[in-house]
Amino acid sequence: MAADVSRRGAAHGGGALRLPPLRTVRVRRARPADAEAIRAIHLAAFPTDAEAWLVERLRAKGRLCLSLVAQVGRGIAGHVAFSRVRGGAAGLGLAPLAVAPAWQRRGIGGRLVRDGLALCARMGYRYAVVLGDPAYYRRFGFVPGTRYGLANEYGAGDPFMVIALAPDGLPRPGTLVRFGLEFAAAVRREGRGR
Repeated sequence: MAADVSRRGAAHGGGALRLPPLRTVRVRRARPADAEAIRAIHLAAFPTDAEAWLVERLRAKGRLCLSLVAQVGRGIAGHVAFSRVRGGAAGLGLAPLAVAPAWQRRGIGGRLVRDGLALCARMGYRYAVVLGDPAYYRRFGFVPGTRYGLANEYGAGDPFMVIALAPDGLPRPGTLVRFGLEFAAAVRREGRGR
């Protein structure tokens, strides 16, 4: 299934890859029926199954606060998940974010992040964190958590980034922000190459 997503993107049918215009992308909340497509996207976008496994565990444990998909026609081209983090006020971790390879570098990941952050703010969350590429996440307003004296359980420096979703929404300096237990299990899984 992952190879199918890689070759044909979200479009259905055989033959040559023909991607519809980006304006046809609709970001919406994920539904239970999307689970298989979400898994396929994560398997196609990452070298191991750790991210797909993480999404499934977060969903099974009821820890996904927000799960969005980018829909193109009848297919799913991308997915982003937000789950609670511990440390300070009501915060969320953005992870994982995946876009089917055929749809990458077309703005879909950006749409998912922007729409997701806006919805998280409307839901009353105070801040969001991410462990990711600083050059990518800065465009959405994320800054290194160390700038505000925040730490994370993985000891990541600049890749640990934070954004306030509300005025005075950031945790106090010195706060250790912890992701859910499923994240540590996914990191171990990824290290084993699954």
